[in-house]
Amino acid sequence: MKILIATHNKHKLGEMARILEPMGYEVVTDTDLGFVLTEAEENGSTFLENARIKAESGCKESGIPCIADDSGLCVDALNGEPGVFSARYSGEHGDDKANNEKLLFNLKDVPDEKRTARFMCSICVSFPDGSEITAEGACEGKIGYEYRGNNGFGYDPLFMVGDKSFAELSAEEKDAVSHRGNALKKLEKLLSK
Repeated sequence: MKILIATHNKHKLGEMARILEPMGYEVVTDTDLGFVLTEAEENGSTFLENARIKAESGCKESGIPCIADDSGLCVDALNGEPGVFSARYSGEHGDDKANNEKLLFNLKDVPDEKRTARFMCSICVSFPDGSEITAEGACEGKIGYEYRGNNGFGYDPLFMVGDKSFAELSAEEKDAVSHRGNALKKLEKLLSK
């Protein structure tokens, strides 16, 4: 099945393609199809609402099944922030360094045992007939005190799973435990039905 990934984020695109292609899906982007997706306004109050907005928009524009995700970091000591505002936590969308600096600043006086956090991911596949399939995944961890590793993107250098940050994991290691990997594994079972 050909499936459009509704994202312009090359890191998300790479992660999703790495996981979906071995499942037998032909992953395409808007540019592969010869057009540019309209940036859907992510005005939902949950990750799932935002994923649905993007998937429905991409499906309508392309005429083929479209998959979209919305994901982010939820820090317990910050009452779930940055949450759905993860990509624009510092005010500027996609400024990873500024987002990470704000996160470290907001946690500067928080002790290790209270730095618990989780990455959340909601995925929606929208089909031309109006039906949809959704799945959610999470990955539990802690927020570190300094940047570690050179891989990944976003909050990966600060998000610790065990004794390594997401940015210290290989792509395969991250896919095996990540919120997006967990959501896509659930989605695979639902799609196979």
